[in-house]
Amino acid sequence: IDITPLGREEARLAGKKLKEIIFNRCFTSELKRAQETLAIILKESEHPDVPISRSRALNERNYGDLQGLDKAKTAEKYGAEQVALWRRSYDVAPPGGESLKDTVDRVVPYYKKEIEPLLKENKNILIVAHGNSLRALMMYLENIDKESIVEVDIPTGIPKIYTLDTELKIIRLAYL
Repeated sequence: IDITPLGREEARLAGKKLKEIIFNRCFTSELKRAQETLAIILKESEHPDVPISRSRALNERNYGDLQGLDKAKTAEKYGAEQVALWRRSYDVAPPGGESLKDTVDRVVPYYKKEIEPLLKENKNILIVAHGNSLRALMMYLENIDKESIVEVDIPTGIPKIYTLDTELKIIRLAYL
């Protein structure tokens, strides 16, 4: 799915807010929406030459048989309660798709292997991904339990800054 005009505008504003931060590396998914968002952010922040790593590990959660379906029609077919369970529960996957737990199981190992070593070198990292892959990462970084994560919504287009100590524990957390 392409980025929307609103998404482009949010990316431009995010880039302007991030202008003062020099990033050593960017990470994004293999999905074009996140890649375009990142490109806009880097252009607006006037840092277009930051190295970028792309990985399927940061892709949005796979909704399987529900992928691309209209939410209202899906709720008519399966029932609103069932659709809500598939969309918001931690460990219940839609037919043929991933649960948030499955998403955590691919995002966190990637983060530990590819991103944590750079953070330990005191590098500034920018991650541009998707709601559920970011929620999975938030669970790990912020020690959010599986019961609480279902209530977490991530605002689009508003950068979240994590300041970490040498042990990669959060010292400060803020939205710009």
